[in-house]
Amino acid sequence: MKVLLTGATGYIGKRLLPVLVDSGYDVICCVRDTRRFTPPPSLMHKISVIEIDLLNAESLEKIPKDIDGAYYLVHSMSASKNYKALEKSSAINFKNALGRTNAKHVIYLSGIANEAELSKHLSSRRDVETELSKGIYSLTTLRAGIIIGSGSASFEIIRDLVEKLPIMVTPKWLNTKCQPIGVGDVIAFLIKSLFNPKTYNENFDIGGPDVLSYKQMLLGFAKCRKLKRSIFIVPVMTPRLSSYWLYFVTSTSYKLAVSLVNSMKVEVVCRDNRINSILNIKPFSYQEALNKAFNKIGNNAIISSWKDSYSSSGISFDISDFIEVPTFGCFIDKRKRKMENRELSLEKIWSIGGETGWYYGNWLWKLRGMLDKIAGGVGLRRGRTNLASINTGDAVDFWRVLYADKNEGRLLLFAEMKLPGEAWLEFKIIDDELQQTATFRPLGLLGRLYWYSVFPFHGPIFRGMLKNLTKDKIN
Repeated sequence: MKVLLTGATGYIGKRLLPVLVDSGYDVICCVRDTRRFTPPPSLMHKISVIEIDLLNAESLEKIPKDIDGAYYLVHSMSASKNYKALEKSSAINFKNALGRTNAKHVIYLSGIANEAELSKHLSSRRDVETELSKGIYSLTTLRAGIIIGSGSASFEIIRDLVEKLPIMVTPKWLNTKCQPIGVGDVIAFLIKSLFNPKTYNENFDIGGPDVLSYKQMLLGFAKCRKLKRSIFIVPVMTPRLSSYWLYFVTSTSYKLAVSLVNSMKVEVVCRDNRINSILNIKPFSYQEALNKAFNKIGNNAIISSWKDSYSSSGISFDISDFIEVPTFGCFIDKRKRKMENRELSLEKIWSIGGETGWYYGNWLWKLRGMLDKIAGGVGLRRGRTNLASINTGDAVDFWRVLYADKNEGRLLLFAEMKLPGEAWLEFKIIDDELQQTATFRPLGLLGRLYWYSVFPFHGPIFRGMLKNLTKDKIN
């Protein structure tokens, strides 16, 4: 049977894809930019890829007519201030497109929305559900609250808060109740609901067995990490101040912080757990979900991370628009040096950023990241998903991977920091030589002034980085 998977490059989509393949389905992966889609070679025999944009109805004509079912796993929570209208348009286009296919079942992963007064984010999710329910197929909506798993936005935000702040003075929404669920259980609900008539034209809340306040979740995380933490709740912190607090302390973008703060004021507790018995699933507890997440992290086996999505930077672009590095009107810092050990240099390049750092002047990189954060950028807090592998579309600190081919020996990064222009950083191995090129295309006079202001730092930073990348020893 053929299944259409939207959001194939997203946090849930990346994890659901191998489970669908293992279950024997032929999967059509819908992506907006094929350059960002790098599935494991072991899956290629059972998948096909189509490039579509849910906001462009014409592009949806590429969806095969002979599909049997589909997953709707997309949202635009931090892509635009107008995301509610965008999400509704996407749902309408998707519903109309599937009306021209043989699809009999669609599964939509939404958010728990049981309160009378909802945040803009949860209200948008409900609107999407309403539009999708108008299709000629059977719709199953699974509503989840906080998803706990290695690389999930909720997990990483909780981790940032607990591991960085021994004492927290927090807003009153930390008393709000929620019902977290492990990402493994979310995948189980998604896969077991597919083509199950008992789930047709129904909506279900999915959650773990624990109903906790956000404060209890933070303290539970601290217990799991054997950290002593104190949390004090004050009633005077406004939503704006709460958003700034979340933004500066964690790796989230400001737009996402605003949406999260507004949502965290609303209780997200399951109405019932009847879906558990229908699908014979017993969800893990919050502590068990945390332990599973840290096992993945400890084994460097994180399949997906929210930080690799464009929502982590608050911007959206097609990689194909920037893959060709310009030269005209650009400032270019190009250096090359012979490598003492080609394989070691290659491993260093593929490990750059995150916990490894940038091989020279890491304190300067951290300072630049802090300044970027103050300016409203992403800073260095995103790190990287995997310590040893890099794929096109991944986030590496305040860079986005545009091209990564280890066999070719080429890695191209595009800056997502706040800049008066556009910047690229490229590493290319040619024979026994490493070429390192930093390119900056300034935007007006301000861009040129920026380049000349940071130029004195480029010499030692880029020279030192290249030297350490080509040396025959681990730095």
